[in-house]
Amino acid sequence: MKYFSFVVVLLLLAGFAFSADIDGKWAGTITGMDMTVEFTFKAEGTTLSGTHIVNGTTTAFKNGKIDGNNISFTVTIDMGGQETKIEHKGVVSGDQIKMTYDMSGQPGEIILKRAK
Repeated sequence: MKYFSFVVVLLLLAGFAFSADIDGKWAGTITGMDMTVEFTFKAEGTTLSGTHIVNGTTTAFKNGKIDGNNISFTVTIDMGGQETKIEHKGVVSGDQIKMTYDMSGQPGEIILKRAK
């Protein structure tokens, strides 16, 4: 039983070691639009938290997950009194995140770069 517990702990630690380095500020432009977007990310194990800033409005995101280099989360915004959920999925590669989103069936892409 000692060996099983040791192996489980070792595997959990290995999972954290191979998670993407995502903590900090990231900025980019929504593909096809002249709109900048900023994100601040904080990874804690497999949980991802942070904020989303568009047009000067900051919104915390929900349901953030990190699995290796893959991230996902939901941003909920108010569009004229209508609550709209935007699902995001991305892949972290060094100082870039290639992200896709879906807003009410309308897909899009954002390329983020780590803010220096």
